[in-house]
Amino acid sequence: MSFIRAILRDDRQAVAKSLARSPSLARGSIRIGATREAPAEFFFEEIRHYLYAGDTPLHAAAAGYRVEIARDLIKHGADVSATNRRGAQPLHYAADGSPGSGHWNPQAQAGMIALLIKAGSDPDALDSSGVAPLHRAVRQRCASAVDLLLRNGSSARLKSRNGSTPLHLAVQNTGRGDTGSPESKALQKEIIGLLLNAGANLQDRNARGKTVPQSVQGDWILAVLHA
Repeated sequence: MSFIRAILRDDRQAVAKSLARSPSLARGSIRIGATREAPAEFFFEEIRHYLYAGDTPLHAAAAGYRVEIARDLIKHGADVSATNRRGAQPLHYAADGSPGSGHWNPQAQAGMIALLIKAGSDPDALDSSGVAPLHRAVRQRCASAVDLLLRNGSSARLKSRNGSTPLHLAVQNTGRGDTGSPESKALQKEIIGLLLNAGANLQDRNARGKTVPQSVQGDWILAVLHA
């Protein structure tokens, strides 16, 4: 775990020294991680993210947008398609973010996503719950991540396991405390525009048979959809 903690600290020198001594560290994974019963021990404030059993050093680097460290890990054989116990790949973690927080860096996030896709990550990979990186980026209102994923092959009409397209998610509230703030609405509007420009279809139906307009939460969103 000391190697993972060096990644979380963004201690590039310590990571490089460890990889020089033991290149296989880049291909390892943690055996124990967060569970529903005991999540707190594996929540790391440095990256504002949980780590789960099966997570690799590249997962940790992706969650924290540690781009240079991730590049070194990939050079030493890290698998960009490695999955944890929840089926999440590093790209799923790179798509996570919290706009407006002090931990969020959209430029670094975009750099991480670009690096992983260039190294062979599947932008439409689904985790065990049937969610792709794009779904996560939309849900968390990471507009720059949505843009980059769409420009690098993510399908604007890809359905999650419950049948929701990215646009279904974009027109609903996130449930976070900042929902409805001017900043959140601006990001939501930007994401809706990105998805529509990338071919999202208003008439796609989710598992409950609802089209995108029927799933809207907020009258102002209807005006955006039909602008």
